[in-house]
Amino acid sequence: MRVLGKLCLWGSQIVLLPLCFAVQAQADSLRIDHLERCGDFLVQAEQEFCVSTQGKLVDKELRVLLGGKVLSSDTIKRSGGILRIKVSTADYQSAPLWLEQGQEKSNPVWLSLKGSHVVAANKKEVAKNMDGLTTYVDLVSVIIEENYDGITEARRLAKKYNAKIVGLIPPLNTYQLRLPARNLIERDAIVLRLGSEIGVDAVITEESGAEKEIEGETGSVNYLGDGSVSEDSINKGEWASNRFLNAVDFYLRRIPAKAQPIATQPIKIGVIERDVDFDSPDFADYRGDCRRDSKRICLYARDAQKPESHGSTVAGIFAAAWNNGGNSGFLRGLDKAGPGFDVIVDRNSDAGITANIAASVNLVEDGVRVLNWSWGIHRVGAKNVDGKDVDSLVRSGLAMSGYEELLEEFFLWLRMKHPDVIVINSAGNGASFSGLDEYRLPSSFVTEQLLVVGGHERSNKKDAQVKDPDYVVKRGASNIDMRVDITAAACVHSSVLKVNAEGEKHCGTSYATPLVAGLVAAMLSINPQLEPEQLRILLRRSAMTIGEESDFEPTDADDLTSPILPSERNNELNHPDVGRSARLDMHKALDLTVQSLKRVR
Repeated sequence: MRVLGKLCLWGSQIVLLPLCFAVQAQADSLRIDHLERCGDFLVQAEQEFCVSTQGKLVDKELRVLLGGKVLSSDTIKRSGGILRIKVSTADYQSAPLWLEQGQEKSNPVWLSLKGSHVVAANKKEVAKNMDGLTTYVDLVSVIIEENYDGITEARRLAKKYNAKIVGLIPPLNTYQLRLPARNLIERDAIVLRLGSEIGVDAVITEESGAEKEIEGETGSVNYLGDGSVSEDSINKGEWASNRFLNAVDFYLRRIPAKAQPIATQPIKIGVIERDVDFDSPDFADYRGDCRRDSKRICLYARDAQKPESHGSTVAGIFAAAWNNGGNSGFLRGLDKAGPGFDVIVDRNSDAGITANIAASVNLVEDGVRVLNWSWGIHRVGAKNVDGKDVDSLVRSGLAMSGYEELLEEFFLWLRMKHPDVIVINSAGNGASFSGLDEYRLPSSFVTEQLLVVGGHERSNKKDAQVKDPDYVVKRGASNIDMRVDITAAACVHSSVLKVNAEGEKHCGTSYATPLVAGLVAAMLSINPQLEPEQLRILLRRSAMTIGEESDFEPTDADDLTSPILPSERNNELNHPDVGRSARLDMHKALDLTVQSLKRVR
């Protein structure tokens, strides 16, 4: 298919663009909607994966490709729409996997061979706890003390408690056990005994289903754009407040500049989400061998059923095509000058927070430099800025203590083994505090490798200029306080199935986060030597402002972010930005990144 303005060439016929995408989607229905480790998880030399597909499979025509290489039919078994694939780690590395059948090509998914995986509970394996939250009955994870051999100690514990090892995150010395527990009383008794073992650092109990791990708002929102995400609406609406188009234009002009071109580096971005709808024109052209063009951005993800899904919207802010399919991706806009970004959407399994960390570990080991975490949780009893209970994405104290230990292990591992990786995390939408661990995880962690993003929206002052502090206001639901590093536009339209249709309006810090993560990836493509703390410095030095001057003693819960310091304004104590909260300036951040190259030279 070739796009020709508002028309496209389909075969030998020229048809209207909306019809073209509809015809393509109907003719090319081969999809991968799930990929997960199966078989014996403890065997690493030859790993087995189960692939759930959509569309009619024909054995004689079907080809399964991993990293562009066709897998031997001897390694593939099919049962209906399920493929069981065996991959030797001696012959293959982590790479995109996709299906081809005749002219049909499926969406590519990222197959990681790094080995971290946890399993999710089914409906019969969960129950309601005393807080009224859904929790796993017989699945827990144990973090083994670092001075113990993890697998040896896990096997000892499994034997002692008549349990079975069913999942593992080896780099974090974490192992998932299936306990012989029939109810929460029995589970809690075993958890108490496990926690007293000398070799056990912590026990993690998983709460709620991954299906509800969506941190964003939809429907009726205070959105002041013009109703579509075209270039005009980006320029006039929410993303103008972060100078989105200015940044795209700067990258496209400055990188290939004849006088002093910049050699860019490809960057991998990991997005912890479930799936993306490849039927949407935003993502349709990523199907098949995306890396056929080394300069373009590529997107790897499981296929979603709806274009307005959380994963589709978050991924779209990175990678959506600029063809009026609902969204417009920042990194996609850089294609003509880009180095070939890889956006990998993965969440391992539906096993909640533990699966998010397992996926993150795999992605980091696969070379990801930027992790997008558009998720977070609040502790039961957390208060919002009005003193009322936060009632969304809450977890019990028992679960939160386990998650806190797991996240601590993750960030310690990052610092020791992967100090160049940065995690971009949403501040949350509970109108609460991001920086207190009794309120929220993971945004409360204080580490150079975690950058926390709040959300803002366009103000009612239509005569305000983009750089004016009152051009935007804090979004009412956005979490606040000095742990928030920067704010970005919180509202966006979802992807759609028909060209020029208007997508659902989505708002939340979930959608501010990928704006920052995409920008950080672009900055690293220019200067890959930048460390996480240097990236934070550049983002805040380049930032515009939001809100009133706080003079470091904000009233009415108005400390939206950590206040801008004199050191972030050339040590000018009387600079008008000092004391105010920080708002993302995508254009100036790229400009300062280019200037950082000159200082290195």
